[in-house]
Amino acid sequence: MATVGSWGNVLVFSTSDSRILTFSGFSRSVSSTWATHSRIGKKDRVEFVRPDLQKVTFTVTVDATLGVPPRAMLDSVAKAVEAGTVNPLVIGGKKVGSNKWRITSVSEAWDVFLAQGQLVRAKLDVTMEEYI
Repeated sequence: MATVGSWGNVLVFSTSDSRILTFSGFSRSVSSTWATHSRIGKKDRVEFVRPDLQKVTFTVTVDATLGVPPRAMLDSVAKAVEAGTVNPLVIGGKKVGSNKWRITSVSEAWDVFLAQGQLVRAKLDVTMEEYI
């Protein structure tokens, strides 16, 4: 099994002959806050105030035909969000940022069902924020 990355043991991104769980559209936002001080007859002066919390977003497709049961994964992620779980986010063997991460929101899209209502494929849009 080739591990792509993880967020604790809740989201383990990996590929193998029997299981595939990866992400797409990974985006990271790093910003800072600055104060602007007005001056009469002169250009404003700016002052660095602080770094802002980093954010990441990505989409996970959970597919039973790829060895990952969607309902179990959706329930596990929802439980972690509601419990306030924080974990390091690791991609390619390296931590993203220097702190742990928390999921601030997750949006589910249930895509494919079998005849008796069994969920076969779903997508999760995950938003995480740095935890300090």
